Amino acid sequence: MRALLALGLALLLWASPAGAEQTSCAPLTEQEVSGWFDQWNQALASGDPAEVAQLYGDQALLLPTLSPELRDTREGITNYFTSFLSRHPSGTITHRQIQLGCNEAVDAGTYRFALHNPEATVDARYTFVYGLEQGTWRIQHHHSSLLPG
Repeated sequence: MRALLALGLALLLWASPAGAEQTSCAPLTEQEVSGWFDQWNQALASGDPAEVAQLYGDQALLLPTLSPELRDTREGITNYFTSFLSRHPSGTITHRQIQLGCNEAVDAGTYRFALHNPEATVDARYTFVYGLEQGTWRIQHHHSSLLPG
């Protein structure tokens, strides 16, 4: 019996490559996705660009609102937020649509930022794509562009 169990375990390990992603879907609600924006907004309020950047996945892509440069490294994302946070931004969702998937969620719509130094209000369109990365939900893609008009 032990030999049979050992053989079964060996076959299971052989059939499942090391580091393979989990194929089951993590439970997810719209309220959780909404809360991730709140968490991101709180990280902005901290004034710490590294705290904001840690919310992004290892392979994340940031297409920021106030820069023409795409950011696809942790260093690039941190660099963008170093500049952006100097304006003390505070974001508010003005319209959103959330779509839930298997280990992925999309939150897209419009938001408004109150900026300081100098004072300004910026209206933008946004898309956050969240993915489950090693058991933690992280931003995989974030696109933000100024609202035309």
